[in-house]
Amino acid sequence: MKKIKNISAKTILLIGGMVLGFTGCSEDDDNPNTGEPIITSQSLKMDLSQFQKEDAGVFMQAFYWDVEPIGGWYDQVASEIEEWANAGVNRIWLPSPSKGASGEFSMGYDPMDYFDVGEFSQRGSENVETRFGSRQELEDLIQKAHANDIEVIADVVMGHNSGGGLQANPFRGGAEVFTLFNEENGNASGKFNRNFDHFHPNGVVDADEEALFFPETDLSHAVPYVQEWLWGRDDSVAEFYRSLGFDGWRFDYVKSFAPKWVTAWNDKVGGFSVGENFDGNQQVLKDWVDASGSAAFDFACFYRLDETLDRANDLTALGDAGNMLRKLDPSNAVTFTANHDTEKDPNPDNRISYGKKLLAYSYILTHDGYPTVFYLDYQAFKGQLNTLIEIYNTLAVGDVEIIEANKDEYIMKRSGSGDNPGLILYMNISGQTKQRTVQTNWAGKQLVDYTDNSRATPTADAQGNATLSAPPGSYTVWSITKE
Repeated sequence: MKKIKNISAKTILLIGGMVLGFTGCSEDDDNPNTGEPIITSQSLKMDLSQFQKEDAGVFMQAFYWDVEPIGGWYDQVASEIEEWANAGVNRIWLPSPSKGASGEFSMGYDPMDYFDVGEFSQRGSENVETRFGSRQELEDLIQKAHANDIEVIADVVMGHNSGGGLQANPFRGGAEVFTLFNEENGNASGKFNRNFDHFHPNGVVDADEEALFFPETDLSHAVPYVQEWLWGRDDSVAEFYRSLGFDGWRFDYVKSFAPKWVTAWNDKVGGFSVGENFDGNQQVLKDWVDASGSAAFDFACFYRLDETLDRANDLTALGDAGNMLRKLDPSNAVTFTANHDTEKDPNPDNRISYGKKLLAYSYILTHDGYPTVFYLDYQAFKGQLNTLIEIYNTLAVGDVEIIEANKDEYIMKRSGSGDNPGLILYMNISGQTKQRTVQTNWAGKQLVDYTDNSRATPTADAQGNATLSAPPGSYTVWSITKE
């Protein structure tokens, strides 16, 4: 993780939380001098449950790289389902469930036997479970998620394979490659046996698949046999995942196969889907969304946040029009601040530093798009993230209007809808408290910060102007007080 010399946002929030713990008062606290209830910013807040959106919910990435305990991850996730449901999570993303070449140490991204989700002994190992657990534990987890109104999304790795036996490939001049998958070679289930005819190159022309991940062992989706086993047959991989209870799909590294194959998979089995198109160019993401009909992770938004919060230490670029997928196509933009890949990347330019995480979350959990919360981040910032999730599920409605975007400050307004008053986000990355008079939609109304990062309770004038503030290296989210 990146180190920062100044006090981090997390430290500031922790200190603030300690102060609140010692000095905060509830509506029931009485002034010892008068016996009257003390009026605090907490007591002025509206009950946000009245504004619950119809499409409320956030996405939880329910794993990180090299999860522990080995063999017990499904049970660990199951133990947290009710908490996540209460927080406002409506979908969880699980790692690829199929047995990988590295067995109990596999994170699922070296798929070997698509139909082994913790049932078969493979490659001489007596252990039948995946790193995450057994098939029964997986199905129990999915059932518990469904009982708590949470959909479960499977990670679909249909680009590359690993762990097959060696065989000579005539399309590679007779070179030996690991492309033999049968009962004796990494495919104990006996379903979807493969050989060199099903990988690149082969006798079928499929030039539209250009960015191969592992050229020797990337599946060729143009081969009808591969299409049938992945999604076409009634006993395909897609249908098998459906039978386990999965509700949707996260497609891994979609640059290695044509978007039409995602369309074909979704047409066959349906469900929510999102693609990992690892690209910071918003137009590349938009073109893929249009071609596949699927949502995509908003890597453009991720890199803008990393750039502005860390590399440039300048929020100005957040005000640029069209530099994120969520600005071009918010309904198909799955926003995020971290994932299993970014968190293990040694390049600091490919991840948002720990001290800036909450600032990044304040952005994605107040703007449009479908936000993702990363498991480890939730563990680290649970209280603050629960507050932001509640704000996203209630007040984050209406048009997005950028009020200010400069080096130190970013201020954004959501217009609200009907009785829902909307919100104003104020991000401040400077080393001192910032305040600014802005035009609100709340003429004559008293305001309060729903994140508790500020105790101020300003009142908008007759024209809607109000002086809002944000602490150093932190954020505030403003809306009206209760009547």
